[in-house]
Amino acid sequence: MPTPSSSPSALRTPICLRLGIEHPIFGFAHDIATVAAITNAGGIGIYGATRRFPHEIRAELAEIRRLVGDRPFGVDLVLPPNMPEHNSRSAIEAHIPDEHRSFIDDLVERYEIPPASGPGMRTRFIRSTEIEQEQLQAVMESDVNLFACGIGAPKASVDEAKELGKMTAALIGSPRHVRSALDAGVDLVVAQGTEAGAHTGAIGTFTLVPQIVDACGDIPVLAAGGVGTGRQLVAALAMGAQGVWTGTMWLTSTEHADHLHPSVVRQLLNASSADTIITRSESGKTMRQVRSGWSDEWERPEAPVPLKMPYQDVLVGDLLGAIEEHDIEGLIHSAAGQSVGFCNEVRPVATIIDELMLEASRAMGTLQPSSME
Repeated sequence: MPTPSSSPSALRTPICLRLGIEHPIFGFAHDIATVAAITNAGGIGIYGATRRFPHEIRAELAEIRRLVGDRPFGVDLVLPPNMPEHNSRSAIEAHIPDEHRSFIDDLVERYEIPPASGPGMRTRFIRSTEIEQEQLQAVMESDVNLFACGIGAPKASVDEAKELGKMTAALIGSPRHVRSALDAGVDLVVAQGTEAGAHTGAIGTFTLVPQIVDACGDIPVLAAGGVGTGRQLVAALAMGAQGVWTGTMWLTSTEHADHLHPSVVRQLLNASSADTIITRSESGKTMRQVRSGWSDEWERPEAPVPLKMPYQDVLVGDLLGAIEEHDIEGLIHSAAGQSVGFCNEVRPVATIIDELMLEASRAMGTLQPSSME
């Protein structure tokens, strides 16, 4: 298998040279060990810090730096517009309709779900301007190399990050979002197709990427959404992207699987690409996840329409935490993209990257004129 230093030059794109990485693989994960392993294997790990308190972000980014040394890594924050100003759970709860409360109470009763021992991941704090500003301050104080914005890219934050020497990126899911990303001044655009896990749009990756590349001009673009093979990396380069942004493939890495509930790991390993669904039941925004009893319940005719973020967060956050804490069969689930169909075994991050790059090298070889004669 290839080592980072033996990656073919055709696969080492300008963004690799700019960041000082061996492979055009950007790996997003919520797990510190996984992020560090991606960077140490020649890609660049991106830490998803949206649901972390500012003091946790400071400590966790410092720990990643310790693990990767001088190698580059990034951090991603979701910064949606029109969030509440303050981190006040009571203010949000006051506006949750009784219909939605009754629906949650019914789920708890029918599935016999014990209470959570603490707030869920989505209810640790309220997605708000107050928290966002504190999170941004923690990121800016760090020595992280890349600052990515998952939803929304505030120009003031992009400008500050660039002044501090950080590369900046925006994830977008539609050509109509290009102008706002470019106006914000980002250095890099991630074109994320609907196949992607978690928050995602409606346009397929193969259709989206060329449009974003054309619209971005000299600004480099990464392809995201459903990417799980080396052949797809080569396809992304053929469409004009300079690399791929990946997420789902790392969930079943050895490093990440060690920190997931065993039931979730089994679900991911057994899922096909047809077993994912887009639902608003998780956060109020469109999110792709593995289909489960949770998503099915919200599709029942009598189910209420999910609330907007952050109201849906508060409605379901503690319950989602209890479902995972108590391993409630049928309801436990994970966000995942359609590339989950490639996640058939638990392997170390370094092995995943080696095999992906080997496949990409072979795919490049099949495109040479001599191989097509």
